[in-house]
Amino acid sequence: MIRNFKRRYIQFLFSALLLIGISACNKDISLSLDNSRDESMGIVPIDSIQVNASTYQLDDVPTSGTGVILVGKNSNTTTGSVSATSYMRLGIGNITTASIPTAAQYDSITFVLKPNKYFYGDTTKTQTIAVHEVTQQITLKEVNSGADINERPVFVSGAAIYNNQKFAYAPNALGTLSFKPFVNRLDSVSIKLDNTFGNKLFSYIKEGHSAISSDDNFAEFFKGIALVPGNSNTAIIGYSDTVVMQIHYNFINAEGFKVNSVAKFDLGDKAYQFNNVEADRAGTPFSTLSLTNPELKSTVTEGDVFLEGSTGTVVKITFPTLLALVNDPTVAINKAELVIETEGKYYNSFFNSPSSVILMVANSGGNPISMINSPFTTTIQQAAYSGTNNFGANAKYTFNLIEYLNNIKKESFYNTSLFLSVPTTGLFSKTDRLIVAKDANNNPKIKLNILYTKF
Repeated sequence: MIRNFKRRYIQFLFSALLLIGISACNKDISLSLDNSRDESMGIVPIDSIQVNASTYQLDDVPTSGTGVILVGKNSNTTTGSVSATSYMRLGIGNITTASIPTAAQYDSITFVLKPNKYFYGDTTKTQTIAVHEVTQQITLKEVNSGADINERPVFVSGAAIYNNQKFAYAPNALGTLSFKPFVNRLDSVSIKLDNTFGNKLFSYIKEGHSAISSDDNFAEFFKGIALVPGNSNTAIIGYSDTVVMQIHYNFINAEGFKVNSVAKFDLGDKAYQFNNVEADRAGTPFSTLSLTNPELKSTVTEGDVFLEGSTGTVVKITFPTLLALVNDPTVAINKAELVIETEGKYYNSFFNSPSSVILMVANSGGNPISMINSPFTTTIQQAAYSGTNNFGANAKYTFNLIEYLNNIKKESFYNTSLFLSVPTTGLFSKTDRLIVAKDANNNPKIKLNILYTKF
């Protein structure tokens, strides 16, 4: 009898321990102390929060003083074409009249660029760059310089030149070069310029003309350079801002030998170098996207949404039902992740997806007013590209939004949205693009996963 009692005791104890073990391992199980009352208390995962996505066009993206020159053009059937023209002022460097012998003879003039290894598009084709003389003073622009944070983009800190600005330049090029951009091997690109122009500059240097006496005087005489891509270009290529315009000359030295030398104009004030980046969306679902029509919902673009550096195109994300969940007094949110998927076919293509992306908070007027930081820090959160797996899953970017969910109860977050963008360095100086993947119903694959405790 005692033996049977022990056996029943052991069976009961084993069953109890098994139940406790299952409960501990599976945190999705909701336990109730009293089934007659609705007092369930447990951890519940949900991924059904409504997400609305649009493609949004930002205004006033500063592209000046970044240290990057962008020149070129590329195109794709989904979002259209993008072209980049770079403008800059030049300075006199260390050129002085005394540095050139009186008997020196002019030889030629060249404009030299150094690739910075960045490219976006097909670099297997021949690319063309034309050098034009700017005929209008390149000037900085202030954007909503008042103190109202709602009127000034978070990434604008002062006077700058913006991606949508242009300055007039002479229709006839000073020089043109067509070349194959072996960007990983190419050390420099040298464009031969017009000799009449070069001779004039050389004579001004020799005679000590006032136009060559200072950077400001030279900017009055020669307002700058515009580097214009050819219409048939297939790639946007990046160059460092260590450009030089070289006047080649020669002279006979005291020993009677011919000596070749150069006088170098360099980039003047780097704040006056910027990239004008234009998009042509004709023939695509985004043909009506513009500053006057800045938002296209995914429902009118066949489910496609995308972001793009330098053109100022971002993905606008809203959660219409999220505030109700956050304000529910019976809910405590433990974890919140925003997952954005993209197709793996873009990996190692001519149009690689960005290595990372960020989120900005935009007010009701579509102006970015703050950044999403890593939780409980002051560091801007960057979601890194996570590649596809062996089971065919899409590549993705994942954000931790736990602090954002804590903040959306605040009045300052009412009627705000999130803007998905490349990091600001890329927003100002790259043309990287992210096209969000779509599900079987042509909805963008953007999901907010929340784990919460229900009391």
